[in-house]
Amino acid sequence: MKSLTVLLIFVTCCSAFPVGTLRETDEGDDSLTGGTPQSRSFTTSASPNKTGRMQDFFDVEITGRPDEKNTDGMQKPKCGFIDVGEFSFFSGKPVWKKRNLTYRILNYTKNMAKDEVDWAIQRAFKIWSDVTSFTFTRINNSVSDIEISFVSRAHNDSYPFDGPSNKLAHAFRPSNGDVHFDNDETWTNGSHDENLFLVAAHEFGHSLGLHHSNDSKAVMFGHYQYVNPTTLQLSKDDIDAIQSLYGVQKKPVPPTLNPESNCLPNITFDAVTTMNGSMLFFKDGHFWRKTPQNTKVERFSISSFWPFLTSGIQAAYEYPKNNQVFFFKKTKYWALKDYKIEKNYPKNISELGLPRTVKRVDAAVHDEEAGKTYFFINGKYWSFDEQKKQMDKRYPRKIITGFPGIGNKVQAAFKYKGLLYFSNGNQQYEYSMKKKNVTNVLKNMSWFNCKSENGWNSTSIE
Repeated sequence: MKSLTVLLIFVTCCSAFPVGTLRETDEGDDSLTGGTPQSRSFTTSASPNKTGRMQDFFDVEITGRPDEKNTDGMQKPKCGFIDVGEFSFFSGKPVWKKRNLTYRILNYTKNMAKDEVDWAIQRAFKIWSDVTSFTFTRINNSVSDIEISFVSRAHNDSYPFDGPSNKLAHAFRPSNGDVHFDNDETWTNGSHDENLFLVAAHEFGHSLGLHHSNDSKAVMFGHYQYVNPTTLQLSKDDIDAIQSLYGVQKKPVPPTLNPESNCLPNITFDAVTTMNGSMLFFKDGHFWRKTPQNTKVERFSISSFWPFLTSGIQAAYEYPKNNQVFFFKKTKYWALKDYKIEKNYPKNISELGLPRTVKRVDAAVHDEEAGKTYFFINGKYWSFDEQKKQMDKRYPRKIITGFPGIGNKVQAAFKYKGLLYFSNGNQQYEYSMKKKNVTNVLKNMSWFNCKSENGWNSTSIE
């Protein structure tokens, strides 16, 4: 496993320690002298009791003695601070005195597009602002609270990186907070090599004053381990630790819709789509996400996921065969895979075969059984053959003849459990392609676990 080096006001250097001995040697105090971190290193000399505590830290069988079976994980590279103990803080528990912090990205890795780096950094800050009163604002033209850079080897802070592998990044504690990523690593937004978002989320925890957790499920666990970035959440250990420093979140909580007070009976949608088992509902500059694993509906700003996508997505659909989702705005469209924009996008909607006179798509939905994607525009619809990548002949046709019962206007459309759903105003028409008729009419808010006038009006996602 790779290591995450933590630069505090002193520095802890990452390495793989041999098991069996562990003696701490302090080569300096925790004070800041002339802006230079004091170094701290560790040598060895451990008692059986200490070995048992180390085994507990690494989630291996607790025997109190080192052996080959239970020391593999303990020998893997990790941050060189004290390996054993409860969730730890820096000496003196340094904290930020303010809650509105700025950050600046000084340069970029060569392995990722700039907008992908921007997205990863913004999302990494967001997981901490979601549970605290912090706001993180990016600036470009002045000194920020947290400066982020990609550097190689020696880089003017006396704590050089070591080339590919082992040391990935390091961060200073409050109230410096700067974060350095090793530019010799191969940074990605996927599961291969080093995922920038996952490492950044960990390092920003250090920038806010957290040390390591002995909970292997925590973001602040000392080892780099890949998890799906789209589902990453802070563990209870992470949340308890950060809130012990800064208190609970005092600002309004946007992600969760309260069924009693925030459900709007007249809510309309700009676009709706499924994505990897979740459902996304777009309205203006925000979207709601409903997942099978979470009974609560989460609300996000579009820019928090896709800062290079302007708000106001007008149509969207999922093409499950290729694990792709398409977003439409005016004459442009984007292809996404696993929440990431694919290369060579955006493209003009005319490349799909739509007339150049068409200036926007009102709604889109893919019918997997038919292999067709339907585009709804001004009372008419087109049929696109996904296999041939071309529009079908003898289109467009009138909506009222092709989909009787849903009216002549569609604002949003999606498919769920074999049925199509068409939104117009604050209500939806549930439509069966087999029967060619409307099977139900419901409110848009029914997807948000909302209570209607006659009781709970809820649609579950499985």
